[in-house]
Order: sequence, then C-alpha cells, then structure tokens
Amino acid sequence: MPARIHMTMIGAHLKVGKPVVTCELIMTNESFQVYPLIDRKKRGGRLTDKEIKWFIQSFTENKIPDYQMSAMLMAMFIKGMDVAETASLTDAMLESGEQLKFPGKNVIDKHSTGGIGDKASFILAPIASAAGVKVPMIAGRGLGHTGGTVDKIEAVKGFKTSLDLDDFSKMLNKEGLVLIGQTPDIAPADRLIYALRDVTATIDSIPLITASIMSKKLAEGANGIVFDIKMGTGAFMRSTKDARALGKSLIATSKRFKKKAVALITDMNQPLGNEVGHSNEIIESIETLKGNGPKDLTDLSIALAAHMIHIAGVEKTFDKAHKKALEMVSSGKALNEFRKLLRNQGGDERVVDDYSLLPMAKITTEIVAPKSGYIKMFQNEKIGLLLIELGGGRKSKSDIIDHGVGFTFKKKIGDKVKKGEVIFTIQHHPHQKEIVETIRTRFLKEVLTMSASKVKTPKLIIEKLS
Repeated sequence: MPARIHMTMIGAHLKVGKPVVTCELIMTNESFQVYPLIDRKKRGGRLTDKEIKWFIQSFTENKIPDYQMSAMLMAMFIKGMDVAETASLTDAMLESGEQLKFPGKNVIDKHSTGGIGDKASFILAPIASAAGVKVPMIAGRGLGHTGGTVDKIEAVKGFKTSLDLDDFSKMLNKEGLVLIGQTPDIAPADRLIYALRDVTATIDSIPLITASIMSKKLAEGANGIVFDIKMGTGAFMRSTKDARALGKSLIATSKRFKKKAVALITDMNQPLGNEVGHSNEIIESIETLKGNGPKDLTDLSIALAAHMIHIAGVEKTFDKAHKKALEMVSSGKALNEFRKLLRNQGGDERVVDDYSLLPMAKITTEIVAPKSGYIKMFQNEKIGLLLIELGGGRKSKSDIIDHGVGFTFKKKIGDKVKKGEVIFTIQHHPHQKEIVETIRTRFLKEVLTMSASKVKTPKLIIEKLS
C-alpha cells in the first residue's frame, strides 16, 4: 500500500493525515486583494509565490468567484508566466488535494496533450504493464476538439472509471494497470480551473498546461512520465517551436520534483491511425494489440511504451526496451493485459473477441475524392469538430456522447487518390442524413487540401526531449 498524503484545508494550513507523515505544509498565512493581483498580471507584472498560492487556495475554497478566476487566467494567458510563477502555480494546484506515493521506480505514466484519433494509451499501457511497469492512469475527458481517454473506454459496457483512491492504489499494486477519470481528491484546483479554461479560450498556454498536467501526474504517484506532445493542425501546439517549449517546461518541472521524464514531439496534422470515434478507436486499439494496427499508431505506441519500460529500469537501454515492447505484442501478453484491465474494472472483456458488443451506428456513407491527385493536408482540428457535430463529442458539459458514430480514414497525407476514390467513411444513424451531407460539404471545402504533385509523408516522431 502506498503512503498517501491527505491535505485538508484548515485556515491557512494543510493538515497531513494517515499514514503518519511528520510534516506540515503551510501554503500561506497572508491575505491579499484579488483586484490588484489581476491588474498587475494583466499589465505584465509577476506574481510572487505566496500570492499565487493564496489565489489558488482561495479559489478552491470558493472565496474567489469564477469571473475573477477567468480574468486571472486570461491575464496569465496573454502576458505569460515565468519559470518561478509556473512552479508556484504547479505547487499550489498539486497541494490542493491528495498525493499518492508508491515505492520503487517502476511506476510510470504517459501523458498526451491530445489530438484526433489519439488512442495510443489503450495500446502502450498494456504493453508497458505486461513488461513489468506499473501504470497509474488518471485520464481526462474530451477537451475542445480533442477526444478523451475516459470517454472512449466508456464505450465498453460496464467499465468503471470512477474508483476511489484506495481502490486505485490497491488495484495498481495488485494488477499493475488501472485507468480512472480525474477524482475530486486529486488536484481539485486543477479540475475547477480546467473547466474554466475550456470555456474561456485559455487552453493553449504553456504555463497553464504545464501546471495542469504536472499537478495531476505528480499527485497520482508516478515516479517517471513519458510525454507525447502533439504538434500540428489537430493539436493545441500548432508549431514545433511551441511544442518544444512545452516539452522543456514539462521536463524541467519533472526534474524539479526528481521525476524521470522523456518527451516526444509527434505529428498531429492528420488523425493518428485510421479511426476517429469512440467505439471505432477501441476496436483499432484492440486490433493493434493483436498486431494488426496501422503503421503510424503501432510505431508510436511501441515507441512510447519502450520509453516507459526504459525509464522504469526494466531494461537498461532503449533498444532493449523497444524489443521488449514488440515482444509483448507478438506474444499476446499485452492483449491479455488489456483484457484483464477490462475485467478488473467491470468492463465486458468479450469485446476483445466480439466487436458487435460495442455500440456502433448502422449506416456507412462514403466521402470520395473530388479529383485525382495527392492528399496534401487535413485541417485536423475541424475533423474533431465534425465528429462533435455528429454527436461524438460535447458542445456543452451536459451533452451525452454517442459512442457509435465515427469516421474511418482510407487515405492519409501523401497517398495518391483517383477521382471518385473513397477518402473516408462516416458511421452514422438513419436520422442523421442531413448532418452527414453537411459534413461531406465542409470536409471537401474546409478540411481537405489536394495537390497535383507528389506529397511527402509527414514524419511521425519529430523530436525527442529528455
């Protein structure tokens, strides 16, 4: 059983509970005024460690209203935050809730900044677990145009993503792999701020992203983290420069907390794999674990899993870790780990062998190339937005996701196509004919760019930072 630090707000103090840890963390014993802090930040001034921690603590305790927190987020977004401010924000969000501690160095998690068709977690986690890595996954739901790991796994009937932290810890120690959604106990400040960022256009800020990611990953007890930083038209980081800056920020924060970390900058200018949509992506993940996945999804999942195996110390070199990851797939051990994950958390493990048990829309409509040529570009973000229009995502928090709708891409960037050849198909319901025609029109006008001359296939893994 891991040591667990429970910190409860009492006045200006955080009280440490069982198991006994002989320390008490004081966030701040000072009080500040909200307006001057917002005003200073909007003018480009910096906030002190005590000011940031007081602001986050007060907001978490409902002493600062949403509209003032939103104003501060926008000021932080526009004017930025320096390294010290980002560190203070991360600390404040981390310290707002419980923190798990696991012995040993083989507790490794992976985090993706999100993209279209990104289902690699369902592949790399079982691979790493089969190789002897303990993988604690506290995953998120969809954000903006990107899909969410928790939403996707809930396509499997009965799968429970809401476990308390005691059950989470016990399952990780016993089984080596667990997947849950964010809990009220882990970084509650981040959960509240995350919801505001989603509706105030303050998502793509490197300091805010760093604090959000690291507060959760540090709280869940991981001893090392592998980051998959997406870059391109379907990512929050649109340029390699921005992705590199985020990667360096995440690694620097990991180092500050003495955690091993590796970051891969990967292409998100087109969907990862061929499938987009919840049931579609679960099926493609299972097929990849069976050794039948598309090359890009397989290569990236193996690479990320290999880095997890390496920094966990299971293998001494990355090359050996890479071979180990491939072996876990070819032997069927990774697929068995996925099956076990479903079974342990109440999911119907029969879906591994019978995809008809997943919710699936019954009608398929083909979208064909308007002319001959090469696929040059996808406005990938808009693919995610079109899926939301189809019901495969949320326009508001209360929306219920339709796990059965989705897209299957037959062609990717660099592929040659003939006029009338199928580029992708839409899985939809009978009553959705009108929205399907809208998707067809918007895809051909707003998403797809074709070229008469040959187009180079984009590099999948652009850069490695460590």
